[in-house]
Amino acid sequence: MNPLPSLWGDASPSRLLGSRHIATGELVFPALPAHSPLADQYRTEALAGEGVLYSFTLIHPGPKSGLAPFALGYLDLEGPVRLFGRIDGSERPLIGASYRVVPNETYGYLFESVEARP
Repeated sequence: MNPLPSLWGDASPSRLLGSRHIATGELVFPALPAHSPLADQYRTEALAGEGVLYSFTLIHPGPKSGLAPFALGYLDLEGPVRLFGRIDGSERPLIGASYRVVPNETYGYLFESVEARP
């Protein structure tokens, strides 16, 4: 049995789970596990499914790795909460553009462009 909570809620479409502090309203990601000494001070809730790209960087792995370049970025969600993750797609990311958070078996989640850009 895995003692850590799942990153994803059961609702459809899937949404990442965070924890909101009952007294202050601060939202944190990932959700606190039930066995945390602070768990009684937080309630688990689903995060927004879409956000705005705050910043990104392009990673160019060495030629011997055989990996293609990829982007990592920060996505601002309502709450507020800022997530760091891999950006899906071959197009250059655009700061200020809308991205959705989607499940991924390898990384847990990815950011996917909401609109295809010309």
